[in-house]
Amino acid sequence: MLKRFVGPRGEVHRLRHDSQVLRGNRPGDPHVRDLLVYTPPGFAPSRTYPLLVDLIGYTGSGASHTNWKPFGLNLVERLDILLDRGDIGPMIVALPDCFTSYGGNQYIDSSAVGPYMSYVCDEIVPFIEANFPIQPGSRGVFGKSSGGYGAMVHGMMRPDVWNAIASHSGDAYWEWLFLPVMPRLLNRLAKVDFDPERLLASLHHKEKLTNGDVDVLMTLGMAAHYDPDPEAPLGFQLPVRPVTGELRPERWANWLRWDPVRMVEHSGPALRRLKGFYLDCGDHDQYNIHWGTRMIHASLERQGIEHAYSAFDDDHSDVDYRMDISLPWLWRTLTA
Repeated sequence: MLKRFVGPRGEVHRLRHDSQVLRGNRPGDPHVRDLLVYTPPGFAPSRTYPLLVDLIGYTGSGASHTNWKPFGLNLVERLDILLDRGDIGPMIVALPDCFTSYGGNQYIDSSAVGPYMSYVCDEIVPFIEANFPIQPGSRGVFGKSSGGYGAMVHGMMRPDVWNAIASHSGDAYWEWLFLPVMPRLLNRLAKVDFDPERLLASLHHKEKLTNGDVDVLMTLGMAAHYDPDPEAPLGFQLPVRPVTGELRPERWANWLRWDPVRMVEHSGPALRRLKGFYLDCGDHDQYNIHWGTRMIHASLERQGIEHAYSAFDDDHSDVDYRMDISLPWLWRTLTA
């Protein structure tokens, strides 16, 4: 049984933020949301602190990283312990709520889901800095899975906002991550005459979602993020044809533009503006993400972009222990 930490503890503040950019989003998701912000033990408004923003993986939200965990640590407990051990110094950590009707978020701007990159970068970060004393030039973003993907893409596209990024098993290499799930989506669509609207409505009206339901909802969500089309019934296109299952090359090309394996090849100038880039993955990730992570690592090496890379004898699940590496790395990088 895990012994609970009895040392000095930080505080979690609950703020309410009224987003302008999320107003009128196509799925009708809330534009007024809670924002949880961790301040360290001994927090003093008279001094400044580095800022970390935690992007949660798919099916999660900011509050999920403050929940009690059996045989494990939530993020707040982990921060307190790392601080007590001297592995990190005092910093402020924000946990935004970016949950959507599609079960999660990829943290990019999409007319079919909402402008969540703009929400985090242009609304949440300034909102935090208006309410807490943040040290200039010390902003980091980190996450796992979809959150790790978000951290990578933000680093490539918004180095004006972020100074360091850390990705744990961030989504990468679409051919092996997303193409294998398309037959499962098509099999479910066949039961509703290949009507995505009916399928989505049926999922939203179920009292209990199975793992298969969540898998299908997530695949629809990926299409909504990566190939928005305002003229389509749900505001996005699918990359495969109904009935036959053929790949639609012109639609699939829209997905590939958001694959970090492709993006990193032309993101060198942006990534060189960062103080640091950390990425890791389990070497038998059940979603095949380790192959894409290796490709990104190889590209960074070819481009001469300094970064930290780790491969673990592990898969995609329950990997929060890796924050014991990434959080001290972010602290050192941001305060160097």
